[in-house]
Amino acid sequence: MNKDANFWNKASEKYSRMPISDIAAYDHKLAKTREFFDENTTALEIGCGTGSTALLHGPYVKHYTATDFSSEMIRIANERLRTSDADNITFKNQEIEDVTVDEPIDVVLALNVLHLVEGLDETISKVNNWLKPNGTFVTSTVCLGDGMKYFKLIAPIGRLFGFMPLLKVFTKSQLKKRLEKNGFRVIYEWQPEKKRISSVFFIAEKTEG
Repeated sequence: MNKDANFWNKASEKYSRMPISDIAAYDHKLAKTREFFDENTTALEIGCGTGSTALLHGPYVKHYTATDFSSEMIRIANERLRTSDADNITFKNQEIEDVTVDEPIDVVLALNVLHLVEGLDETISKVNNWLKPNGTFVTSTVCLGDGMKYFKLIAPIGRLFGFMPLLKVFTKSQLKKRLEKNGFRVIYEWQPEKKRISSVFFIAEKTEG
C-alpha cells in the first residue's frame, strides 16, 4: 500500500469529523466554483477526501466524479452518498496516476491536494489533458513557502517517522508559474485574510489543446 495512502486511511475517521475552520472562505470557494457549472457540466475532483465538497456540488452539474487514493476516505464518502439524494456522483478509490477519462471534462477540481503530490508538473499536465478546450481548473492549495519555509526541513522527517504525509513546500507565485507552464491561464485568484496557514484559491482556464 502507498505509504501516504496508509497515513490518510488511518486519519480518515478523525478527518471526517473535523469541522470546517473557515466557513465563510469555504462558502466563497463553493460559490465561485459554481459560476462555472451548469446542468450539462461534467466535473472531476481529485483528492476528494470524504466527499463533503462533492456532495455539495453534485446538484449543480450533470455528473460529478470524485477520486481519492485513500480507500478509507472513499468508504466514508460512499457511506455519505448512500444517505443522500444524489444520483449523479461517483466516488472512486484511485491514485491520480491511474485516473482516466472517457471523454474530456468541463471542470477539474484539486482542493487541498496539490501540495500533497510528488510530481506537481505531472499532475497539472494530466489535468490539462483531461479538460476540454477552455476547460476550467479549480484549485485550493496550501503554499507553505509563503512564510513557513521551515517545513522543507521538518516535512521529510515527519514523513519518515509516519506522523506526516508527503508535503511539498512552494510559494503562491511558484504555483501560479507551474499552472501557466502547463497550459493554464489564471482567471481568478483569492486568498482569505492572512493567517498562519492559508490556502490560495485559483481558477484557471485551459489555454492549450
